[in-house]
Amino acid sequence: MHIYPTMAARMHDLIERNSPRLEYLVRASDVLAVYAAGSVAALLCFSTTVGQLPPVHAAVLYFCCALAAAVFPRFDLYSSWRGRSLLLMSGHAALAVLVVLTTGVVFGFLIRQLGDLSRIWVAVWYLLSLTALVLSRSLLYSTLSSLRAHGLNNKRVVIVGYGSTGRELHKRALEQQWTGYNVVATYDSEGGVPIDERIEALASFHDIHEAVARHQVHEVWITLPLAESAKLQELQYLLRNELVDIRWVPDVAAMTILSHRTVEFLGMPVVELNHPANTGMLGMAKELFDRLFAAGVLLAISPLLVGIALAIKLTSPGPVFFSQPRLGLNGRRFKVLKFRSMKIHQEAAGRITQATKDDPRITPLGRFLRRTSLDELPQFFNVLAGDMSVVGPRPHALVHNDLYKDKLAMYMQRHRVKPGITGWAQINGYRGETDTEEKMARRIEFDLYYIQHWSFWMDLKIILWTAFKGWTGNNAY
Repeated sequence: MHIYPTMAARMHDLIERNSPRLEYLVRASDVLAVYAAGSVAALLCFSTTVGQLPPVHAAVLYFCCALAAAVFPRFDLYSSWRGRSLLLMSGHAALAVLVVLTTGVVFGFLIRQLGDLSRIWVAVWYLLSLTALVLSRSLLYSTLSSLRAHGLNNKRVVIVGYGSTGRELHKRALEQQWTGYNVVATYDSEGGVPIDERIEALASFHDIHEAVARHQVHEVWITLPLAESAKLQELQYLLRNELVDIRWVPDVAAMTILSHRTVEFLGMPVVELNHPANTGMLGMAKELFDRLFAAGVLLAISPLLVGIALAIKLTSPGPVFFSQPRLGLNGRRFKVLKFRSMKIHQEAAGRITQATKDDPRITPLGRFLRRTSLDELPQFFNVLAGDMSVVGPRPHALVHNDLYKDKLAMYMQRHRVKPGITGWAQINGYRGETDTEEKMARRIEFDLYYIQHWSFWMDLKIILWTAFKGWTGNNAY
C-alpha cells in the first residue's frame, strides 16, 4: 500500500479546505487586473487617468469589471487545470476577455455613446487584460506544478481496469509528476500487478468502494476494456454516494458512438461520466440569471419581507429567521434561510422531524407561510450569495441525506448541482412532506431527470409554473 508523507497530506488538506477562499482571491485579482489594464490603456491612449476619462469610457470600464466577475468563472478559469494544456487555458482566457469587452462595447451602444468610444482604447485594453491573465495563470500554474512535483497538493486516484490503457495512463501520471496525481490502488479483473509495488492491488471489484473511502480518494479513472463495459453500471452503483470526480478513458476506436462530454487529459481522450449539463456558456447564463433574478425579486418584495418579519415578531417569541445546514454544490455545506414558522422547540440529537398535517409545533402564522411557501422567500439571499440556484433540487436536511443515500440509488448525485428554491420535482407534485420511501424515490427521479436534461428554457418553464401554480399544495404543511 502506498504511504503518503505527512507533510504532503497536510498541505493537500490545507489547500482543499481553503480552495474556496483562494478561488475568490484569484477572482478578485482578475477583476483588478481588468481594471488596471483599462487604466493603463487610458494612460497610453489618452495620457490621462481613470478619473479623467470621458464618461462613456469610465462607464464601460466599470461595467466590464462587474461583468468579468460573473463571466470569467463560466470559462473554467477557476477550475482545476492539472493535467491539461496551458495553451488551452490561455485560449479560455482570451475568449473570456473577448466576451466581456464585446459586451462592454454593446453596452456603450445601448447608452447611445458608441460613437464616442475609442476602438484603439478597447483593443489595447483587451491585449493588456489578456496578457495580465495569462501571466498570472502561468505563474500560478508553474508554482502549483512545482509543488506537485515535490509531492505537495496531490490528488489520490484509483484506476479501475488495469489493462494496457490503464497502465499507459498510470505511466504518464508518473512521468508527469507536475500534474500531481498519485495512484493509490488499481483493479484488474485478470489480476494485473501495478507498476509500483507500493500501490494496492484490489482483489475484488466490490473492494473499489472501500478503497475510495479508505484512501480518501479524489478521482476514479475508469479504463475498463470494451468487453467489460457492462461493469460500468455496477461501478456506478458502487460509487453512487461518493462525491468524487470520475474519468472514463475509452478505447479510441469507440469514440464515434459516444455522446458524453469528452476532453483531452494527459494527452488521451477522456469521457467525463458525471459532468452536469449546466456548464459552459449556458451554465454561465444560468449563474448570471440567478444573481440578477434574486436581486430583482428581493428588491421588489422588500416591503413584503419586512411585513412578514414584523408579523413573526409580534405573534411568536423567537428569531425571525430559521437556518439549518444543508449540502450544496458537490457536498459543500451552507446555511439555508427560511422565515421561522414553528414555535421554539428542541429536537433530539441527530434527529429532524418533518412537519406533518396539524403539526402542533407550527404557529398559526407559520401554517399560512408554509402553505403559501412564503417562508422560503429568504432563500433568495442564498441565491444572491451563490449557495443556491433559483431552480434546482430542493436541499434536504443532513439527517435525511444520511437516511436515504444508501436506500435510493444515485441519491447523492443530486448534489452535483446547486440546490434550488423550486425544482422539477416540486412543479410535478412532489413538494412538502416525504413520509414514505416511495415519495422520496419519485422526488429523486425528477431531480435526476432535471440534472440530466437541464436547459435554460427548462428553468424558465419551472419558474413560470411555480409563479402561477407552484406556491401552494396539499402536501405543504
